[in-house]
Amino acid sequence: MSEIKKEDVKQEVFDLYDDYAHSRIDRRAFMQKLSFFAVGGLTVPGLMSFLMPDYKNIQVKPDDPRLKSEYITYDSPKGGGKIKALLSKPVDAKGKLGGIVVVHENRGLNPYIEDVARRAALAGFITIAPDALTPLGGYPGNDDAGREMQAKRNGEEMNQNFIDAFEYLKHNKDCNGKVGVVGFCYGGGVANMMAVRLPDLAAAVPFYGSQPKAEDVPQIKAPLLLHYASLDTRITGGWPAYEAALKANGKKYQAYIYEGANHGFHNDTTPRYDKAAAELAWKRTIDFFKENLS
Repeated sequence: MSEIKKEDVKQEVFDLYDDYAHSRIDRRAFMQKLSFFAVGGLTVPGLMSFLMPDYKNIQVKPDDPRLKSEYITYDSPKGGGKIKALLSKPVDAKGKLGGIVVVHENRGLNPYIEDVARRAALAGFITIAPDALTPLGGYPGNDDAGREMQAKRNGEEMNQNFIDAFEYLKHNKDCNGKVGVVGFCYGGGVANMMAVRLPDLAAAVPFYGSQPKAEDVPQIKAPLLLHYASLDTRITGGWPAYEAALKANGKKYQAYIYEGANHGFHNDTTPRYDKAAAELAWKRTIDFFKENLS
């Protein structure tokens, strides 16, 4: 069978995968519904293979000589104990660096998020990418199992894991004390949560993250940079109300909706990746952190 091309796949297939990836349908229902689109040379196994992440071609290798990147553990007493994380910084750093907490999706610290953390470190920051699956044994090596594991964790304990990562990084000897957060999908929601709950957070960048309640918006002190996808009606549909609350409370924010992009458009390991949108959003993100964490 010839290789499946993104333009040959209907938008409904990407929407169906979004339902599966966010546990609104189980694997059996996903495959059953996927069979409706297995026409014209497309097969269910072929579509499944097309939709699943491929981690062979990450952008920054774990042993990149420009970085010091290592696994550490930090204390999260209210979040299940010791939490494993990837800590990265450029080897040629001069002085203390701004810090970034990198928050994973709803499946643990997979190779894509580790790669993002290294990319941010190469841009001149010290980054920490926690694995909220640590109390259950850590990211298991595949996203499906990781998603099942993460669903078993207590949500507030996971929130605490990332709050404690912020505190760890803020007091790290190589950090200048200014720490921001970037998160993707579930992690985008965590970035919004941290903006609400951490008055000393220096910047927050949620990628297609669920929004906080309107009554919580007055607590936000950090400047926000928000990225949404036009085809992601599930999350982007909540943006108008969030923006109204931000405006009503005089909050500092920038927001972008990327036309023709799907939820997960920054993730270059899946076919939802939109190269133009991802590169623009990432440039905006790094520029935003340079402005607010220096």
